[in-house]
This record gives sequence, structure tokens and C-alpha cells, in this order.
Amino acid sequence: MTILKVAKLVKRFGGLTAVDGVDFAFPKGKISAVIGPNGAGKTTFFNVITGIYKPDEGEIELDGKSIVNVKPHLITSRGIARTFQNIRLFGSMTVLENVMVGMHIHLKTGLFGTLLRLPRNRAEEKRSQEEAYRLLEYVGLESLLNEQANSLSYGAQRRLEIARALATRPKVLLLDEPAAGMNPRETVDLIGLIKRIRQELEITIILIEHDMRLVMELSDHILVLDYGTKIAEGIPEEIRTNPRVIEAYLGKSAAQQGVIS
Repeated sequence: MTILKVAKLVKRFGGLTAVDGVDFAFPKGKISAVIGPNGAGKTTFFNVITGIYKPDEGEIELDGKSIVNVKPHLITSRGIARTFQNIRLFGSMTVLENVMVGMHIHLKTGLFGTLLRLPRNRAEEKRSQEEAYRLLEYVGLESLLNEQANSLSYGAQRRLEIARALATRPKVLLLDEPAAGMNPRETVDLIGLIKRIRQELEITIILIEHDMRLVMELSDHILVLDYGTKIAEGIPEEIRTNPRVIEAYLGKSAAQQGVIS
């Protein structure tokens, strides 16, 4: 079953076509990877899906309904959350507060109730704190809940960003280079966390990643972009031996040898 589908998707910046007619159906409950060399259009692809950029052509459907021209915060409320290649946390806020920020789209109490500290507002805030703590436990950061976000290690900041994304209660979680800057131990822990999110929370995961070991270990399906164009799709073993993929990454001579590691 497909949860997210793009069809003939195009995004241009002046004379540059960053995403060029991409078609792909992301299966529900699976882990899919979007890979390709630097400049392939991967992050732009994520930015179009999440409403940061409007597509010039094509269609994007979540659960069979178009999200083209829907504002980013409404796309989030419909069930797509993401992390960013460059971590975007509120550095001066605590770890707990950062996760609570992710919950605001589901809160019912408005500004008036917040200012007056109405009972309903206090009860909702307490529930939010409890849910945020559970998410921090889930990603292994509960002991740091009162620390400022900018004091965390790089790997912990990555996990905090994932916890904040989970706080929006997504159906689909987009991870943009989640292992970037991590050491080997942190990467192993990240792989375990992503597998748990898919298996236990039943969230569809789509990731951009340059670490091919991580991609091949995690992914059920892979989409390969090069200069904004889809050049391949398939299961990891098919992608590993695909001549066009090998050539895009390593050049023609490597393609003749027939494998990407």
C-alpha cells in the first residue's frame, strides 16, 4: 500500500531544474532511501514534499489526497514530519521544551487560555510534558531533559530533533542525512532507533543518506536521483549492482566492475 506518492514532480530555480519529472510511490510502513551524488536534488525533493518549495509541475499525494500548494505547517498536521541536514533546534531552550514545541499543532488551548492559565490549559500542558518525556525516553535523552539543547553532543542533538519530529505524531518521517557528523557508535545507535520507530510506532520513514552501509542495512526500497532525475529504483541489492548508479557515484570505470559498497 502506498502512503506518499509523487508523479512527474518538477522544481526549477531559474534555468536550473533541481527535480526533473520524478515519479515514486513510497510504501506504507517501510523504510525508503533517497540517494544520489552531491547536487542530485535530494534535499530539494524533500523541500518540495514538505511545502517549503512549491512544485512547478507534478503531483504529491499523502494517503491519496493532494498536498500541492498546502502550507508547510498544514502538511505537518496532516502527517509528514522531517529533520534537517543542518540541525535546527532551539538552542537556548531545554531539551524538554524543544520536544514540546513539536506538539503545538495538536494543542487545543489558544493564546487567551495560555495567558490566563485556565485549568484546561494547565491540564493540556501537563499532558504535553508527560508525552514529551516519554518521547525523550524513547530516544534515550530523558536524563538530559533540563539541559539546554545547544549543550548536547552532536549525536544527542540529532536524536532530539527526531524526538521533536515524532512529537507532531507523523504518519511519514523524513530524515535528511540523520547520520551526518556522527561517530561509528552513534551511527549504530541511530540505526537501531530508526528500526524501532518503523517497527514499534509503525511510521513510514524516508531518509536521505550518504552512508551507504546505513542505507543498505536499513532500506526496503531505494530511489536514486542524479541531476534531479530518477535514474533507478529498487531493493538494496538491485541498487548496489545497478550500472547507472555505480557510474553516477564512482564513474564509468567503476561501473564496469559492477558493484557499489
